[in-house]
Amino acid sequence: MYSLVIPVYKNEQSLPALLLAIERLGRSLQDKLEAVFVVDGSPDESLHVLETALPGCGFPSRLVQLSRNFGSFAAIRAGLQEAAGPYFAVMAADLQEPPELIRDFFRALEDEPFDVAVGVRGHRDDPVVSRLAAEIYWGLYRRLVQREMPSGGVDVFGCNLAVRDRLISLPESNSSLVGLLFWVGFRRKMVPYQRRARSYGKSAWTFRGKLRYFSDSVFAFSDLPTLALIAIGVVGLVVSTTFGTLVVIARLLGWIAVPGYAAIIITTVFFAALNAFGLGIVGSYVWRAFENTKQRPNAIVMSRVRFEGTRR
Repeated sequence: MYSLVIPVYKNEQSLPALLLAIERLGRSLQDKLEAVFVVDGSPDESLHVLETALPGCGFPSRLVQLSRNFGSFAAIRAGLQEAAGPYFAVMAADLQEPPELIRDFFRALEDEPFDVAVGVRGHRDDPVVSRLAAEIYWGLYRRLVQREMPSGGVDVFGCNLAVRDRLISLPESNSSLVGLLFWVGFRRKMVPYQRRARSYGKSAWTFRGKLRYFSDSVFAFSDLPTLALIAIGVVGLVVSTTFGTLVVIARLLGWIAVPGYAAIIITTVFFAALNAFGLGIVGSYVWRAFENTKQRPNAIVMSRVRFEGTRR
């Protein structure tokens, strides 16, 4: 009944403790839990550890090996496709999220009127510099990309079969699975939790990865770059027109004695602004063409109800 998807990348050290935590979680769920491990081209011995340990674990499991490192979102998508469900959850292999949070996800999805359960970090047990950088990063993300994103971002979530099917039916590359999770909508519940300090290994969430995630999210879920270019072009046209008018007046009054100065300034400033404005307009068409290539549905039907009426 419950499927837990776990992407694995450089988690060799944390896997023994993770397997024990999953066994305890499975017992609390009346042994109705399956675990789907997706080894995302991990260069360490994670695959060997799982191949050795899983046959003796007290819960059913699936082990998926990807041909190379495709990234955590691709690994999660592959795990969701393999999982049986009808309730699904995603958990990191580093044990920074408490396993009890997964149980709360499944309870909310099964017993409450929610289709998605999202883990919201109430506190980060990280160094001050890391916390400050995370606050700035997610603050910009919420302001520029998706306002409904929690202030601390999302690392773990759960969903039912309907949401899972929608997510895996959107085969977008260079996009964000979490962004799609918020894009599809449905009824969401925010589940607060306290993020634990890292006990094993080093985080693979590098600055380069964060920058890639942010840029993919901006281009996949926002037309901000195009709008910014249009705004710059409009402001430039207004400024260039005003400045050009002043230059013409100064030339007529004889305040500018250099031949050709007025024409050069007016032409340069005006066409520079016009170029930015034109790029913004072209970008708008490119954005709309890009949106169509994603093949996202224009609407998602959440439920259907049929009324027969009262017969007399």
